Amino acid sequence: MSRQPEDRNNELRALFFESAAELLQSLNEAGLELEARPSDEEVIRRVRRIVHTLKGDSAACGLHKLSELAHELEDVLTPQVTGIHGKEVPEVVLAAADSFDAMLAAYQKNAKLPSMSALHAMIRRLLQAPGTAAGSVPDVAQAPGQFAWTEYEQLMISEAVHRGDPVYNIALRIDPNSLMRAAAFQLIRNVLHGSGTVIALRPEDNVAAATIVVVEAALASPQSEEKLLHRCRIPSIVSEVHIEKITASQMPEHELLGDLLEAQAAKVVADGAQGIESDRAAKLTNAGSAAVAVAESTLRVDAARIDAVMNLVGELIIGKSMLNRTLTEFDKQHARDPVRAKLADAMAFQARILDELHKCVLKIRMVPVEQLFRRFPRIVRDVAKTCGKDVALEISGQNTDLDKGILDALAEPLMHLVRNAVDHGVGSAEERLSAGKPARGTVYLNAYHQGTQVVIEVRDDGRGIDLALVRSRAVQKGIVKAEEAQRLSDQDALNLIFESGFSTATEVTEVSGRGIGMDVVRTVMDRLKGTIHVGSQKGRGTTFQLRVPLTLASIQTLLFRVGGRLFAVPLSSVVEITRITDHEIHKVDQREVLRLREQILTLVRLNHLSRLRSIDSQPAKKKNFVIVIGAAEKRFGLVVDSLVGEEELVIKALPGEIVSSDLVSGASILGDGTVVLILNVPAILSRLSRATPLGAIA
Repeated sequence: MSRQPEDRNNELRALFFESAAELLQSLNEAGLELEARPSDEEVIRRVRRIVHTLKGDSAACGLHKLSELAHELEDVLTPQVTGIHGKEVPEVVLAAADSFDAMLAAYQKNAKLPSMSALHAMIRRLLQAPGTAAGSVPDVAQAPGQFAWTEYEQLMISEAVHRGDPVYNIALRIDPNSLMRAAAFQLIRNVLHGSGTVIALRPEDNVAAATIVVVEAALASPQSEEKLLHRCRIPSIVSEVHIEKITASQMPEHELLGDLLEAQAAKVVADGAQGIESDRAAKLTNAGSAAVAVAESTLRVDAARIDAVMNLVGELIIGKSMLNRTLTEFDKQHARDPVRAKLADAMAFQARILDELHKCVLKIRMVPVEQLFRRFPRIVRDVAKTCGKDVALEISGQNTDLDKGILDALAEPLMHLVRNAVDHGVGSAEERLSAGKPARGTVYLNAYHQGTQVVIEVRDDGRGIDLALVRSRAVQKGIVKAEEAQRLSDQDALNLIFESGFSTATEVTEVSGRGIGMDVVRTVMDRLKGTIHVGSQKGRGTTFQLRVPLTLASIQTLLFRVGGRLFAVPLSSVVEITRITDHEIHKVDQREVLRLREQILTLVRLNHLSRLRSIDSQPAKKKNFVIVIGAAEKRFGLVVDSLVGEEELVIKALPGEIVSSDLVSGASILGDGTVVLILNVPAILSRLSRATPLGAIA
């Protein structure tokens, strides 16, 4: 049964929105390149191709306002306009990228389209400026016979000539008395298209035609020169026509190319092996073949489908654990049964295949952080311009892989960190010069793997964080009391910047000052079961380190029991395990602490933090296990009743109506059906840092 047209339209729009996001990112990157190299014709052509693609795709989906805006922007993207207004065109391109983004968001939400009057005004100003009036641009085609075709156009002409098609170079001088040159150009173009196949045309559009005197074309036509001459002499429009036929002898370079390709093909046929392409053939075919290869090897799959497969693999892992436990029981009861060895071999084979399947599914979800880093050159450029600063961005570690879900969640916190680095971290040119630094500041973005985690660093070479100012502002905002602020260590004082409402800005601007950005960073990191560490040296710069797990799908854990209940903590957070007696536990400010190798370690009991009720009666023990947990630079000891062992757990998210505590980040199921609660280490640290004496919570 065929699908309804409406279903097809919805599918087409969904595909368009996916591709449009990539097009806008490419438009931003090309706009920044155009700002650096305004006269680079290749960059101008690339921008024009992106806008043209967006125009056509949006028109096909019925998004006519977007298509019309893209069509207007195309008129600006000509060598004539960019040659005169080189510095203004990149501004228009970047503003258009923002406008397209806003329009796409409105289309997706079926909301009212935002006003584009500012962008329309910018485009009209460039097109109507005195510099683009007729006669102001040096005429590159004053005399017939120049025909400066591009390499691609020459190749197309050469192919037509070698096929035996008659190809002509035609130059038509527009009558100087013609008042409407754009209309004249349109008539000429209609005549040319009616006479054959237009391979190349100068100028390419009506806007450029207003500043040109001679129209040039390469035309493949079966008609004779006399008939073409007669057709091209348009009364009151064309004052002079020049036609010359292109012969194969005029294309020696392309003849050589043909010979090389024929010789190469003959060699492949003769010896049955793949030959080495010539450098010139590689240049001509590389882009097309690469595009075809990507198109053939890339498959777009909805993330929900991958999540479903991941969930099924997780169930298989639980099933593997159940089978292992059953096999252990079988060993105890039938130790000499010959079937036991066969079962063990089958289980080992299944476990090996399942591990490979698990790794493959995880790799499908992995994407390079380059997808996230690509958006930051534009952000740095915009914020620096708003703040009146000169800031460069250096990126490294783009190929570091990370789970797609985590990567998407990191977009907002990284944006806040990068914006703060430019606004607060990097000083003005005068300030930097007086400190002996170059006038241009630099923000560094880096990503790398460290164990089972990915570390993303945001660093600047600016003024650093003034701890005295941080302490005083925290007191002013009521975040801490004055005496507490002075007792804080430097690291704890630095961590105050993550408190809600905290800001060192003297006034609220478009960029910062509201005190919500860093709070968002910490909130997202807690949700991702990650940590953030800040380090700063006054006068030298600030570094933020974000540590997140490679994936949220599975995790290596340490299992333990408290009050008869089974819990797990990520193995990456475990520093060490020790045993202590009750007399080794001391109290300081109503907190239980332990002296461990000349360091004071705060002890945490889960029943104190979450009012956990014991489900079995435990006999009094002379010794307790303490799991030393580390996150960033902080350490604390978790007092537990007994240790169970290490286990790889498949994380299952828990609905809020089942578990209301933020101390639990998820759950898993063991092979015997036991439910394990996975502790949220960052949330425990946050609860400890907010708590006045621990006894007040118990």
